Amino acid sequence: MKLSTRSRYGTRLMLDMAQHYMKGPIQLGTIAKRQNIPVKYLEQIIIPLKKAQYVKSVRGNKGGHYLARPPEEITVGEIVAILEGGLRLTKCTDEPDACKRHEDCLTRAVWKQATDAMHEKLNSITLSDLLKTGDPCEYEMDTEDNPT
Repeated sequence: MKLSTRSRYGTRLMLDMAQHYMKGPIQLGTIAKRQNIPVKYLEQIIIPLKKAQYVKSVRGNKGGHYLARPPEEITVGEIVAILEGGLRLTKCTDEPDACKRHEDCLTRAVWKQATDAMHEKLNSITLSDLLKTGDPCEYEMDTEDNPT
């Protein structure tokens, strides 16, 4: 399994806002420069985060975006779930009827266990935890095709 660029960049976006929490709104252009992520991409990523009420925005000359909750209350699992449309490896793990073989499937249990393990791990790491490591890349899940 591979996390999408959307989830990886979204986590970096949220982590950047966590690093500057309580310092006022931050413009996406500023975050884009610091994180080396195209601003157009951040503009797309921030929409579902705002809709889910993890980010708030202020309009105007001194406007920008900021975390709607403290960094210790936001987990990596929540961010990934918002940006991926859920945290699951296969559709059948939470929608058994999506597969006509769900009743006799010998592999469904392993996909369910793997999904549960992923949930547990990602939901146990907060933005605050990442800030405390001193190395935000410590938890980077995929660096093969895109450097952090």
